[in-house]
Amino acid sequence: MFADCCTVLWLRKPHVSSMQMMSVTVLVDNNTLTDRYFAGEPGISLYIETGSKKILFDTGYSDLFLKNAMKMKLEMLDLDFVVLSHGHIDHTGGLFHLLQAAFEARIEGLPYRDPTLITHPFCFYPRRMEGSFDIGSPVSRDVWERSFPICLSDRPVWLTDDLVFLGEIERTNGFEYREPMGRLLTPEGERPDTLVDDSALAFRSEDGLVILTGCSHSGICNIIEYARKVCGEERVCDVIGGFHLLSPDPGTLAETCACLQKLAPKAMHPCHCTDLGSKVAISRVAPVHETGVGLTLKYG
Repeated sequence: MFADCCTVLWLRKPHVSSMQMMSVTVLVDNNTLTDRYFAGEPGISLYIETGSKKILFDTGYSDLFLKNAMKMKLEMLDLDFVVLSHGHIDHTGGLFHLLQAAFEARIEGLPYRDPTLITHPFCFYPRRMEGSFDIGSPVSRDVWERSFPICLSDRPVWLTDDLVFLGEIERTNGFEYREPMGRLLTPEGERPDTLVDDSALAFRSEDGLVILTGCSHSGICNIIEYARKVCGEERVCDVIGGFHLLSPDPGTLAETCACLQKLAPKAMHPCHCTDLGSKVAISRVAPVHETGVGLTLKYG
């Protein structure tokens, strides 16, 4: 049933792009905007509207996305899709609270919708760091499937004619290689966790691609290049999300900046897992803008 749902979505490749509008609102980030009285936490969650579709991209670490959305008067029980960038707890921790909110709505007879969850097949596998503590999703695939449909795909999945979940990112450059991060427990056995499930969203706007990332474990330049390939669009309008540049090796940061300078994005909104030094370095080669909870961006 859910495989059929995924197949239908994937096969709905765009014909002629309708170039619909898209808005992106930051519900969760490590930072909040000045004079906007929301809360932040180490995690990320973005709310997206395009055409008639409403999408939640990642859920942060806790129920904070629900609390901030309530203050913004955004309804989290009226979603078409929940998209997960990868399986770490700071991106999936809110899933339990979303299920809980839907459960309470059922009990109270309040309106809610059944969102389809879209992510890579490895997203729900257990993950652990040294010391055996779990850093994976607190909600299992089975638990989600008992309430809502799910679409697991390592291939691109088109949510609309212009918005695509990229699936498994091709890692084509050498400078963004990273050591495994803990261990991944698969049905075939335990293995080093190279975060192959790390993915992103890409939107085709009139001004080029808008790319939304979770943590960019796949490498921010790899993600952008793969988005250009999948969407058949060379121009990059904006990139918003985590770039996974936390005290990076100087050589890696230099190569990343050189790549971004060549790609010439019109704007960049690095946040979440991107440190100040990396933002400053990127700002020398691309227009970097402030990002935090409460920010809304609109694209044509």
